[in-house]
Amino acid sequence: MYWGKLCMNQHSFHPSLNPGGSQSSDVVLLNHWKVRNFEVHRGDIVSLVSPKNPEQKIIKRVIALEGDIVRTIGHKNRYVKVPRGHIWVEGDHHGHSFDSNSFGPVSLGLLHAHATHILWPPERWQKLESVLPPERLPVQREEE
Repeated sequence: MYWGKLCMNQHSFHPSLNPGGSQSSDVVLLNHWKVRNFEVHRGDIVSLVSPKNPEQKIIKRVIALEGDIVRTIGHKNRYVKVPRGHIWVEGDHHGHSFDSNSFGPVSLGLLHAHATHILWPPERWQKLESVLPPERLPVQREEE
């Protein structure tokens, strides 16, 4: 485990992270152990290697798992079935996030870590909850 600031659009995860906008950036604790066997769940906040720039790590929320059918937001297809070995990820601030709605399902091999806590600034210290917004539930879920 280690802590780190991740490259992210200042607005892509608002209000969950960086609620102060450009004035401040949250520092989060990243648990590499939890994703070692690709153990992720809907609602988890994860860091991953950007599918568009392998030099960059991004942070997103897992919306759908392999086999799920998800209703997209601005993707070329209105519905997408997440292929085997992939997940669908989105930022919490829809319309301000470069996520699966832009680049499609993400390979589990790009997973970097699970974000578990906000460490800095001190007044923001908290556990990050794995919550899936009700409006982002998959249309059809694969049995777990």
